[in-house]
Amino acid sequence: MKSQPNQMTNSHILVQDFDFFEPVTIEEAVQLVDKFGDRARVLAGGTDLFVMMKVERISPDVIISLHKISGLDLIQINKNGDVSIGALTTILALRDHPVIKRHYEALSKACHTFSALQVETMGTVGGNICNGSPAADSVPALLVLGAVAEIQGPQGSRGLPLEEFFLGPGLTALKRGEILVSITLPKPSEKMVSDYVKVARIAADLAKASLGITLVRSGNTIVDCRVAAGSVAPTPRRLYQVEEVLVGQTYSQVLVNEAGRLAGEEISPISDARSTSWYRRQVIDVMLRDLLERAWHSAGDAVVSEPDGYVSLPVQDLPSAVESKNYEQGKKHAITLNVNGNSYPVQVYPNELLMNVLREHLSLTGTKYGCGIGECGACTVLIDGVPKFSCLTLAIDAVGKEVTSIEGLQGLNGELDPIQQAFIDHAAFQCGYCTPGIIMALKGLIKDNPHPNEEEVRDALKGNRCRCTGYVSITRAVLAVTGENSQ
Repeated sequence: MKSQPNQMTNSHILVQDFDFFEPVTIEEAVQLVDKFGDRARVLAGGTDLFVMMKVERISPDVIISLHKISGLDLIQINKNGDVSIGALTTILALRDHPVIKRHYEALSKACHTFSALQVETMGTVGGNICNGSPAADSVPALLVLGAVAEIQGPQGSRGLPLEEFFLGPGLTALKRGEILVSITLPKPSEKMVSDYVKVARIAADLAKASLGITLVRSGNTIVDCRVAAGSVAPTPRRLYQVEEVLVGQTYSQVLVNEAGRLAGEEISPISDARSTSWYRRQVIDVMLRDLLERAWHSAGDAVVSEPDGYVSLPVQDLPSAVESKNYEQGKKHAITLNVNGNSYPVQVYPNELLMNVLREHLSLTGTKYGCGIGECGACTVLIDGVPKFSCLTLAIDAVGKEVTSIEGLQGLNGELDPIQQAFIDHAAFQCGYCTPGIIMALKGLIKDNPHPNEEEVRDALKGNRCRCTGYVSITRAVLAVTGENSQ
């Protein structure tokens, strides 16, 4: 019998046809999700959804975008001191929000561990939760912080403790027609500290194991403590047995060691491509001991929180949509893209990616084909000044936004952008294939942080792969432009 040829997935395109809906209200989105049921998927950030579609794990007939619904991207402080985080709040916005950094440090740290700057700018807290992954980076921190999922569906609104939200790998408690609209964090208790740690093969990877903790200390006693782990069980989970051993006890090294040992027993890890079950049990023991010691000493310096002094800061401004839209599958639709300061009318199918439209419709070939699943960064462009993967962005989803490709950095007289010139001066590229994506990621970094240090430059590039030069000369070039000195 003749063997069948290996059918490789073409990750440069979305092969599936689908109808694309852009509702402008939650109520309309709920109606659509209820109407189409399992045939539909909700689009928040797209960094998981489109990857799953490209590798043909899922093939929805309908995609319902939440991007035009006003208010889903806000972090708000309620009168009772609770914090409400909209489902479309990006990981980057959550990471850097002053209230989150000050009063919910574990969550800010968790957001800092995501795989790439572009994932942080595109990915949303709602998407990270609703994907239902045991390895979701934000979830252990949210669990220990007592997060409640605010859900809206055909029967109205309901709140659900986040620890009850996860039913299994990829499975959540969302019912037909329901959408996660926000996450509520309770007002932090007095002198509560929180922390988070993640162990992975490389910086831009899913966790082998992750751990979040909150702790309240009084003298030498652990008054309260919550612990939650990720990537070590079918779902992210609280470690209740560990908590029971710690709460009310006098802090000691013996207690810390016992808690670490118990953590290794309470989890139920598997062996997979990232790690073995044995290693996960060993490392969670060490992680908890280190994290507990760090939180204990930090709690000794903690001061009483003052939630009434919070300031509510919007993290994004979504344009007000005047009407909802529906792009029917299998048909070309007339749209206008704003690219490099020019308007381009183009005809596209709903499943056409921005990367392909830039290269094939507009002949802007500086944006490169790479992995196609958000792991190499070669396709990075700026969308409204923010670095994003064009391989995971639909062309129709870029309507009304300003797209900048590498060609858009060139001056009116043909002069190079300072970063481009620095790459030449400091030998920061060789074959040059990955260079456009790297430069665009760095432009996005410098826009918000004009004087990054070396660590910040390297962190911004953790989602960009360069197999020729390495990152020493690249970092040197950026620091030369920004006036910082490499250590």
